[in-house]
Amino acid sequence: MLTRTITTLAITATLLVGMGSAVAAHHKGEHDIVDTAMKNDDFSTLVAAVKAADLVDTLKGEGPFTVFAPTNAAFNKLPDGTVESLLKPENKGKLTDILTYHVVPGKVTAEQVMGMSSATTVQGSDVMIKTSYGDVKVDNATVIKPDIMTTNGVIHVIDTVIMP
Repeated sequence: MLTRTITTLAITATLLVGMGSAVAAHHKGEHDIVDTAMKNDDFSTLVAAVKAADLVDTLKGEGPFTVFAPTNAAFNKLPDGTVESLLKPENKGKLTDILTYHVVPGKVTAEQVMGMSSATTVQGSDVMIKTSYGDVKVDNATVIKPDIMTTNGVIHVIDTVIMP
């Protein structure tokens, strides 16, 4: 019991430290998900993909949405040519499936995510969630910056593109 309590406290402390400037900068959630992503250079590939998949209007909608947002570095981990191929008009369906796999309906904060073992995505499949030793994993991606609040949901930054 004591080990579980210590582990829970360690995880909570890690998430709070990781939220740091993200929560301070975005606490009020003055912009929607798309505008927030567009203001962050680390999401330029994600923004290009959202545009190519015609999901801008959806993610600017009322929501709320929870987005597990891969950084440019996450997209760079994909095999050479993957991003370029996915951005082609003939691959719009596949790109849409991948992107909507990163979105969960509703506003799910880091605290709530920590209590979950899975979540059903907008794409229709479940992502697996695991909290261990201070890390929160969504499938094979690690949440590296949680709880960026927006006017229509929340963004959790992840280090790997997850695939349905």
